[in-house]
Amino acid sequence: MITITAATGRYGRLVVDALLRHGVPANEIVAAVRSPEKAADLGSKGVQVREADFDRPETLSAAFAGADKLLLIPSADFEQRYPQMVRAIEAAVEAGVGLVAYASFVNTDTSTIRLGEAHKLTEALIRDSGLPYVMLRNGAYIEVYAGDLGGMDYAVNSGTLVGSAGTGKISGASREDLAEAAAVVLTSDDQAGKVYELGGTAWTKADLAAVVSQLTGRPLVYQDMPMDAYTQVLVAGGFPQFLAEIIADAGFSATRGDWYTESNDLPRLLGRPSTPLTDVVAATLKRNGLL
Repeated sequence: MITITAATGRYGRLVVDALLRHGVPANEIVAAVRSPEKAADLGSKGVQVREADFDRPETLSAAFAGADKLLLIPSADFEQRYPQMVRAIEAAVEAGVGLVAYASFVNTDTSTIRLGEAHKLTEALIRDSGLPYVMLRNGAYIEVYAGDLGGMDYAVNSGTLVGSAGTGKISGASREDLAEAAAVVLTSDDQAGKVYELGGTAWTKADLAAVVSQLTGRPLVYQDMPMDAYTQVLVAGGFPQFLAEIIADAGFSATRGDWYTESNDLPRLLGRPSTPLTDVVAATLKRNGLL
């Protein structure tokens, strides 16, 4: 049995789809989700749907029962992420999970990203739990940079893409590639103790602007600014202060190499190069009505 938490999220759904493509019987996949009604489509495919609310620990042990492998995908509740992971790992121990695969950040050991602190703590807790584990350290989602958080329409219309990443290299990858890599690991033997640094071909924010410009046929340049100034731009654009600070910090961390890796783990697991930046950006722009 392979159990996936946060299975109704974009990444989680893609992992379930990838497992099905890899031949895992639907009834041997468990979608462990906070709101089972949102997983009706997964249930219609034969996937088991179980309630698993990180804020209600009494739901977790039953959701994880019988799991040979558990893909632990943290929630998007950044302020509560680590306490939630503590409850999930305690439940995994209680349920006797055979292997925990944790969806972390690339370069967790050395990362200075504010959001990365919860991943550091969670990885350490998993190691200390006694459970067999594998770390899936995902690179940045290209789709987030290409407009999934909003703002790309303004950038295209104004001709300026702002940020705080400088010339930092970002080994970003598509969600689909990262989900496929997770499925490969989850359907492979002898994974306990492995750590995968999952990054695609590196690019900069200026590279991203050039790709968007090429695809849309409209001039777009990258304008770098101090992190505090970028935070205020995001707040003015409607982001809550806390989230704006998180986004700006994640961008600035590229200047320190936090999003860059020379690892070839991702293409090796995929058996092919990661999906090119241009292809992922084009799909994201189309999905968001910009192409």
